[in-house]
Amino acid sequence: MSKHEREVIGVDDRVSVGRAIPLGIQHMMSMFGSTVLVPVLTGLDPNVAIMCSGIGTICYLLVTGNKIPSYLGSSFAFISPILAVGATQGLDAAMSGVIVAGMVFLAVAGIIKLVGTGWLDRLLPPVLVASVMVVIGVGLSATAVDMAFMQDLPDGTSAFYGVGAVVAAVTLVAAVVFSSLGGIFGTIPVLLAIIVGYLVSIPLGLVDFGPVADAAWIGLPNVSAPRFDMGAIALVAPVAVVVVIEHIGHLLAVGEIVGKDYREMLPRSLAGDGISTMISGFLGGPPTTTYAENIGVMSVTRVYSTQIFWYAGGFALVIGGFCPKLAALIQSIPGPVMGGVCLLLFGLIASNGLRMLVSNKVDFDVNRNLMIASVVIIVGVGMETSGISIPIGDYTLPGMATSALAGIVLNLILPGARQDS
Repeated sequence: MSKHEREVIGVDDRVSVGRAIPLGIQHMMSMFGSTVLVPVLTGLDPNVAIMCSGIGTICYLLVTGNKIPSYLGSSFAFISPILAVGATQGLDAAMSGVIVAGMVFLAVAGIIKLVGTGWLDRLLPPVLVASVMVVIGVGLSATAVDMAFMQDLPDGTSAFYGVGAVVAAVTLVAAVVFSSLGGIFGTIPVLLAIIVGYLVSIPLGLVDFGPVADAAWIGLPNVSAPRFDMGAIALVAPVAVVVVIEHIGHLLAVGEIVGKDYREMLPRSLAGDGISTMISGFLGGPPTTTYAENIGVMSVTRVYSTQIFWYAGGFALVIGGFCPKLAALIQSIPGPVMGGVCLLLFGLIASNGLRMLVSNKVDFDVNRNLMIASVVIIVGVGMETSGISIPIGDYTLPGMATSALAGIVLNLILPGARQDS
């Protein structure tokens, strides 16, 4: 192995504590911005959300037998129903819907356990899975670009932010350079890039240390009990069905990146997500789901060890639950810094989708493959980047789920064999 070739750390491999700590911090910081944004938008406590993401990740690792490297953070799919219930019945009632959403995950996991996962191969051929991976990565591009280049104005609009764009560019370049190096630099490029971007941001006035100074070093989490309400449950819980589709897409993406087939483990993966979501609901946190940011981190670092996710979950549990000052410090990371990092992370997820098309020798001279990929990518990316969801009663179907369902339908009705190699 040349000095610039990145070391691969497999799912079952272990590293020293000295290496595991920065690798764990890297995963925690990658999910931090998105996990905090959900409670900020819904009125829930951000620190409780961070703590619940740590608890949920640890539960997920236990349920999946320490075999699937994934981090569970706040789910964006539930923002609208939680806001709706919170405005009328209160957030404590919304938490009852979150708990039952977790039960929906468990119910689906049980059904799949009974019927098996053979249907996945029939419904989700490589051309469809790869296209969904492209949608996951490129669909998030608008979020990354917005964080990197745009600034919110007092009148509610946004405009191009030159200083932020410079910081994002510096952070992105740092991530690319570090990821190209061997040794420790190649395994923690995201963490090092965030540090570089943060240091550059300080003299430019992008960092607000006020909340950090005001926060206490030690504190207890502001947990809250749920209040069960059937109306809230009816509005919030069914969203879990949509998240199941996203969960399957993420699981297959993780499998492609780490080189393992996780189809047979789908019931346990869904169960882990369900238990995590239920715990979060009982503590006053948002629903959880597997995170694309952390999938991107694995892709750029080639570190797949589940050991690292134990560290990441443990750090989130301690920092979110018991150390407000450290939580405030991480929250002080400017948006352009995280935007610069996410430009790389989300791009790598999409690139892995393209790699899957090549590795599975998907033939685009075959019309059905061309049609499936075209529809899935354009519908999914178009809806995700435009922020468009299809309203279905009190719910909405986001772009990734819509494109995946469209691809499944096309795969079933288009003539020709369903094998892509």
